[in-house]
Amino acid sequence: MSKAKSAFVCQQCGVTSPKWIGKCSSCGSWNSFVEEIIQPSSSINAKREFISGQKPKLLSDVEARNETRIDCKNTELNRVLGGGLVPGSLVLLGGEPGIGKSTILLQTVINLNDRKCLYVSGEESLSQIKLRAERLGFTQSTCLFATETQLESILGIVDEYKPEFVIIDSIQTMQTERAESSAGSVTQIRECASLILKYAKEHNVPFILVGHITKDGGLAGPKILEHTVDVVLQFEGDTHYQYRVIRSIKNRFGSTSEIGIFEMHATGLREVSNPSEMLLSGNTENLSGVAIASTIEGVRPILVEVQALVSSAAYGVPQRSSNGFDLKRLNMLLAVLEKRAGFRLATKDVFMNIAGGLKISDPALDLAVIIAILSSNFDANINNRTCFAAEVGLTGEIRSVNRIEQRVSEAEKLGFDTIFVSNHNRKALSAFKGKINIEYAGKIEDVFFKIFRQQAGKNE
Repeated sequence: MSKAKSAFVCQQCGVTSPKWIGKCSSCGSWNSFVEEIIQPSSSINAKREFISGQKPKLLSDVEARNETRIDCKNTELNRVLGGGLVPGSLVLLGGEPGIGKSTILLQTVINLNDRKCLYVSGEESLSQIKLRAERLGFTQSTCLFATETQLESILGIVDEYKPEFVIIDSIQTMQTERAESSAGSVTQIRECASLILKYAKEHNVPFILVGHITKDGGLAGPKILEHTVDVVLQFEGDTHYQYRVIRSIKNRFGSTSEIGIFEMHATGLREVSNPSEMLLSGNTENLSGVAIASTIEGVRPILVEVQALVSSAAYGVPQRSSNGFDLKRLNMLLAVLEKRAGFRLATKDVFMNIAGGLKISDPALDLAVIIAILSSNFDANINNRTCFAAEVGLTGEIRSVNRIEQRVSEAEKLGFDTIFVSNHNRKALSAFKGKINIEYAGKIEDVFFKIFRQQAGKNE
């Protein structure tokens, strides 16, 4: 018997090295190399003949099958998946610890009383799972539960009980006999994922895998894991806020622009059907430093509250802080205000926040951010029935944004009287029949004087 060979494998990117090194030359991470056993693949010299199903075909000869998706009994989760769970698919759900990954999957299998499911946990005992289920309102369920980390045993259980879909929590705790390294290593995750994928496709059984993330926010394990699975979902949110967002990063069966929004309660996650009403504070007073932006998250229009605070720099060097909005983009908008519009903010501290703990990357937030900053700087109130939807360019011009009619319709539905948009959106809104007042602007100064005309006169 030949002696087993070993190599050192980076647990972050999967690069191999014949000896241990402190810093990975590929991804730059420190102390990430772990020794793993390498099993040489056996060479096959015998000629292999084609069998039925392996011969190439023309697309016109392929029979297209419309698989009936499995309804997860969760509107937001179904939306992100593209209409439900596709039979034979492999879904990876990642997120930070304590964000609610296990909670939402446990709620899903508890609500599916008409289907036979299997929930396998490698992190909790059956008694711990039952305590969690009772907190979520568990009464009776047709779901089977098991605590197992050996993949071969799990596939044996699936073969015996034949569930309609399987949840594995988590892929980092699983291990297979095909690899001799410890659970959670790059080799184990790669081998387990390939075995699960093969079983799912051959038996037409969908699997949902829970995945851990690294301290940098990426999914733990080799990058090939994300290429192997059919769907990659990212569970986001701040543990200090109650809102959670599921984003589709990869989806072979639907759009990657969809999101699902949930609210965390003591009894589990609740679907948010109209996030705009929940993200707005509902203040009836006109406050300075607060502006409402009409944004698009996925394909869904959402109104969010932008809060800004501008004050004199107390320590000489002005501070710039942003929560939920890109700090580099905030600095860029402040530079535009300074250079193009003539507002002196270089000696001011600027703090910005997106209410509700959401992280928004939509460029249409730019105009609301600028107006909130100017409102706080001049201590001038903004009408709480006014909202904004426009991008701001480096020359100070107000640029158009996509899906403007959806944004305007959402603002009108929530009772707003006026919305400020770019001049370039006139054509797109020419057929709009709503009653909301649409104000068009080409420069930052146009919006400033329309909103702060009285306050501007006092400050001149």
